[in-house]
Amino acid sequence: MSLINPGFGLVIWMTIAFLVVLFVLKKYAWKPIMNALKEREDSIEEALRAADRTKEEMKDMKLDNEKLLREAKDERDAILREARKVKDKIIEEAKAQAGIEASNIVESAKERIENEKKAALTEIKNTIAVYSIEISEKILREELKDKKKQESYIQKLLKETSLN
Repeated sequence: MSLINPGFGLVIWMTIAFLVVLFVLKKYAWKPIMNALKEREDSIEEALRAADRTKEEMKDMKLDNEKLLREAKDERDAILREARKVKDKIIEEAKAQAGIEASNIVESAKERIENEKKAALTEIKNTIAVYSIEISEKILREELKDKKKQESYIQKLLKETSLN
């Protein structure tokens, strides 16, 4: 029962021990504990502020990244449009050049055909002329073997010439 009903001396000694412990704690431990708690509170507060700042920065970075991504897509689309335009222009130029070359080839072929045609006609005319002269010579030789026939033929030619 002594614990339930402590004696007067025990209460005094317990109070003195409590005051000594309180004094020692106040003198040596209270300031460092309070400083440590204050530092911990400050560091937690600073960490929370840093987390908020980081969260805001991450939000800003996300917006910046989305903006950069949109810009990159727009730039890519612009480059692709420009490449298509260049491709179409090159194709059109190639078609035009091919058309010009085809026209030149056709014209050249037509000229060559015309020249060969003229050459063939000239050759045919020359061949016909040579054959005509040969045939005429043979006919005239046959008809002009006789002296009298020659004279009568000359007279006939003179009459025809004067009529023209």
